[in-house]
Amino acid sequence: MIPDAIGCLVASAHASWQPVLLQGLKAIAENDPEYLVQLADSDYLPTDGRIFAAFSRPLEQVQYVLIGEGPYPRAASAIGLCFMDGAVGSLWSEKGLSKEVNRATSLRNFIKMLLVAGGYADVEHVSGDALVNVARKAQRPESDWIRTRGDLQNNLLDHDFLLLNATLVYRTEVPPIKEAKAWLPFMQTILAALAKHAEKKHAVPPTLVLWGKIAGQVKLLPISLQFSQVVSEHPYNLTFIGNPVMQKLFGPMHLLCRKAKPN
Repeated sequence: MIPDAIGCLVASAHASWQPVLLQGLKAIAENDPEYLVQLADSDYLPTDGRIFAAFSRPLEQVQYVLIGEGPYPRAASAIGLCFMDGAVGSLWSEKGLSKEVNRATSLRNFIKMLLVAGGYADVEHVSGDALVNVARKAQRPESDWIRTRGDLQNNLLDHDFLLLNATLVYRTEVPPIKEAKAWLPFMQTILAALAKHAEKKHAVPPTLVLWGKIAGQVKLLPISLQFSQVVSEHPYNLTFIGNPVMQKLFGPMHLLCRKAKPN
């Protein structure tokens, strides 16, 4: 039911996730027996076996499930974690945000939202010269600001985020919304595993953070009713920068600080 070329990639995930991922793939195959077979024979992103890169940390640590649309449509950018653009190194430049960040629209707007949430920038002035002073502060030798996309990624993981996309693959010939529908049985399996673990520990299930319409499809899954949900527009939209719900969620985390600690 599961092609070896896809099933073998499960081994790259943390051991606690591996049986769950196999169950999720079986659910996809049961819903559409041809999907995984066709996928295995396709050119897709991310490359280098990184489909399950989001599952690198233990299942029991997950407190937030951030769900985006799908992998970046560029090989260098798609690394298997939502909104983390692998082509981005430094976050800053002499003129504000780096060129690489400005190219990665969703990541750029996420960083700008964090700046506004932290009181480092005004929502009406988050571009061009307005960020020069912020960038200078961030790049000072004594600064405790993060410097790279990797730093931001690690801060999110250290705050127990599962950085997941609604579809784990991108193919030029398949619309993302159609691809995501094929992965809904997989998402159901992932969320069911998280809910089961929370029930076993008599704990509250993780919070779902849904960005955009495609991620919003997760709300159609029956299991989603067991989770609290924080929903917003996709970060591709400029309105995301001033979204008060996102600022309330992420502001206390201080993700732009190298010494950021989980709450």
